Amino acid sequence: MTHNLLEPDPTTLPERPDAEAALDAGTEPSEVAAEHPDFSEAWAALAERALGENEVVDAYAYARTGYHRGLDQLRRSGWKGFGPVPWEHRPNQGFLRCVAALAKAAGRVGETDEYDRCKQLLLDSDPASVEATGLG
Repeated sequence: MTHNLLEPDPTTLPERPDAEAALDAGTEPSEVAAEHPDFSEAWAALAERALGENEVVDAYAYARTGYHRGLDQLRRSGWKGFGPVPWEHRPNQGFLRCVAALAKAAGRVGETDEYDRCKQLLLDSDPASVEATGLG
């Protein structure tokens, strides 16, 4: 990701080694979310699984939870509501995956405005996230 000097510095979320290790070891995402409720990657995994099972309302709720928890952390990390959130930084991926899952769930229930807002947020954060999440 190249950085535009006219926009703020990229925002990166803090590393979460314990939560990441639990997911990497195959721990059920719902257990990881219960243990680490502010860990967006667990919520993203739940949302993506629900989308795959056509449980759109569940996916929407999981994605919305991870999205809001990620926004809280981004703000604490200095993000002002705009600027790059690099996909290549794993802790950012949970938040960005939640945004993509929220867009997909919103699209499936006909919430086109929310779909468009979420896709634009991904594009503004890091265009690579659109492709990586299959939203492109």
